[in-house]
Amino acid sequence: MKHSFVCGNPALDFAGTFGSRLGVPVELFPSPESLDSWFRESGIVDGDTKFRPADHEKAIRIRDAIYSLVHAKMTGSAYDGDALSIVNDAARTPPVLQQLTPDGRQTEATPAQALSTVARHAIELLSGPDAPLLKKCANHECSRIYIDRSRGERREWCAMDPCGNRMKAAAYRARKREEKLVPAAGK
Repeated sequence: MKHSFVCGNPALDFAGTFGSRLGVPVELFPSPESLDSWFRESGIVDGDTKFRPADHEKAIRIRDAIYSLVHAKMTGSAYDGDALSIVNDAARTPPVLQQLTPDGRQTEATPAQALSTVARHAIELLSGPDAPLLKKCANHECSRIYIDRSRGERREWCAMDPCGNRMKAAAYRARKREEKLVPAAGK
């Protein structure tokens, strides 16, 4: 699997495909083929959606609009009008079509249907009961937002691997440096 699905909602996982909005940017959708891969790995579709370059550009706009709306929701800010229009326009297209076959469920979609499904997930999330559970990953290099359904809502990272592990290792190294700087008592 090339992609990570740790945020608790397909729209959040989709928005999290821009590796870092705060540090060095890492684009996880460098090509239309990478979108095909993401949708297949996410389980939204079973086969390739056959994204073209124009679909790729639209997907990036939808991803950025979802991130903008989620960030606004978390901070209590007003939604950006352009972001609202982009997500709502995408959601107006019929979603992914699921069909039952003798071999089980078959899910096929055009690029527009796949993007509509993600936009609909964003709308459900932002208007539903999980919206107050949105949290940003505590790793300052990560910009993922996830749903914190942990006991006591004490989850700090989008995932232990890599963010939690990096943060714990950094804290350990900082403690070890501190121990070296502070002379032992009584010596």
